[in-house]
Amino acid sequence: MKQVLVQNGRGLCSIAVVEDGQLMEYYVERPSEMEKAGHVYKGKIVNVVPGLQAAFVDIGLEKNAYLYIDDLLPAHLEKQPEDKPPIRDLVKEGQTVVVQVKKEPVGTKGARVTTHCTIPGRWLVFLPEADYSAVSRKIDDSEEKVRLKQIADDIRQPGDGIIVRTLAQGQTAEVLKDDFRLLKEVWSEVEEKARLSSAPRLLYRDLSLLPRLVRDLFTDAVDEWIVDNTQAGEEIKAMLNELAPELADRVKIHSSGHPLFEAYGIAGELEAMSRRQIWLKCGGYVIVDRTEALTVIDVNTGKYTGEDDFEHTAFATNVEAASLIARLIRFRDFGGILLIDFIDMEQEAHRQAVEETLREGVSGDRTRTNLVGWTKLGLFELTRQRSRPAVDEQFNNRCPHCGGSGRILSTSVR
Repeated sequence: MKQVLVQNGRGLCSIAVVEDGQLMEYYVERPSEMEKAGHVYKGKIVNVVPGLQAAFVDIGLEKNAYLYIDDLLPAHLEKQPEDKPPIRDLVKEGQTVVVQVKKEPVGTKGARVTTHCTIPGRWLVFLPEADYSAVSRKIDDSEEKVRLKQIADDIRQPGDGIIVRTLAQGQTAEVLKDDFRLLKEVWSEVEEKARLSSAPRLLYRDLSLLPRLVRDLFTDAVDEWIVDNTQAGEEIKAMLNELAPELADRVKIHSSGHPLFEAYGIAGELEAMSRRQIWLKCGGYVIVDRTEALTVIDVNTGKYTGEDDFEHTAFATNVEAASLIARLIRFRDFGGILLIDFIDMEQEAHRQAVEETLREGVSGDRTRTNLVGWTKLGLFELTRQRSRPAVDEQFNNRCPHCGGSGRILSTSVR
């Protein structure tokens, strides 16, 4: 059973993805503070920094955006030079450029942008000037991948780029062709605006949270999409009547007097999964510490002493922790480098079992996650792609007293 719960209130749109009764993903957006990732701008180069091989671009936001040289070179790897040229050979101060926000502004950092724009549709993603086609790696059927790749090659023109999304499995060539035509029309409008506008200027706005998730998440795998607002429910149904009319009857309106998340028993889990210390059912616990550069997760046995020897106690705790951590990664939308300090285990079979539990747990993640493996120090390392700030970054303020460390100077040494 896979359910998507949409709760509106206090100026927020909150969306929870629940699989078999477990909270797996959580999204939240203030309509007044819509995310910028995916938006396309016409910007002006204000500073070129050869030492960083990067440029700073004014796109009209509070902080200038960051444009790295890799995001200026051709998107097709085979068309890139063997040695990267100096960035001053590619852009100059005062030059205008069309860019897309790749990563949201975080803390003191401005947005990261790229010239490799992507326009997502229901079935395809259009990449102007990329000049290649590809099929989602999450499609396992080799024959289906070959079929979809052939369709993509047939419908694209020289210079066009296409990525066939996972949702496109089983779709006909005509359906994909119609999707591609619409995406090309969108891009033509972007190009026309860029030609007529001065910088900085917003050229293309990606969908807000709810319609974006309907487009990307509402598939046949979703059993129910439950909303607490009649108007929002009707808007979702209207969107589905265009995208996937066979799914429209799965939209349900929650009319109980209780808040939606409370009625479905996830309000408490939302709070528990957001803590720094999270208890496991076995009596162990995990500690989550985040820095600007990486996230560190520490696993401890806590109250659990149930096995006869420490090896099995450590193994049982680590397996349960690995399952929880996989959920935490998706739920809190961690990105960048993650290090997990599991309890030390001597047996290689136990280490492999813990890794496999983690791998299975992140397999359903729509965001690309790379399990690097065990380090020489016995830590487990993984990386996860990030385009938006993690949920707790968006709605938690740094403590003005301790600066986020959780500690203040002892009164005995002041």
